[in-house]
Amino acid sequence: MSTIEKTLTVKKRDGLGKGFNRRLRTEKLVPGVYYTAAGENIPVQAETLPLQKMYNEMGRTSVFNLEIDDNGTKMVHPVLVWQVQYHPFKKEFKHIDFFGVDLQKKVKISVPVEFIGTSRGVKAGGKLETYRESMVLISKPLDMPKKITIDVSNMDINTTITVTDVVLPAGVVADYHSNYAVVSVLSKTAEDTAAEAADAAE
Repeated sequence: MSTIEKTLTVKKRDGLGKGFNRRLRTEKLVPGVYYTAAGENIPVQAETLPLQKMYNEMGRTSVFNLEIDDNGTKMVHPVLVWQVQYHPFKKEFKHIDFFGVDLQKKVKISVPVEFIGTSRGVKAGGKLETYRESMVLISKPLDMPKKITIDVSNMDINTTITVTDVVLPAGVVADYHSNYAVVSVLSKTAEDTAAEAADAAE
């Protein structure tokens, strides 16, 4: 099990409502809420740049420490980013929710899937079909991987990798009701070949 290396410092937020939150954003501050594992919620405000840096590094799958400054009294809590609201056309946060976790209790999180390599089947004229951009995994917070990497290099035509085929880190299991397909290499149809010819002609 790894340890928590990153800490984001935020301040307890006294003001509430749209007007107050709008003023925060003009000061490069992001309103948010820290939800404790017990179900309480504490309004907070975070500086935009440190928050953006933390989110870029940790995403929504990695635990970090949230240090809440309440008028000089500081408390530190292990958290995950739970929900993010973005401005509709500016690339900036409008609101963020932090979820407090118990490091000994398992959580369920949607984790991105990355496909690497070029399959033997594609080299032989097949086509790669990916069916999932993420997988729902269950583990203790510090065991949760940032992403799942699937190497498709050894896949031949008419082969499929299903959720039960995916090798996961120790202590991590996939949450699923049926053994769904994650990626396949299929034979090309006449339509595929015709479409490729048309693309090449263009």
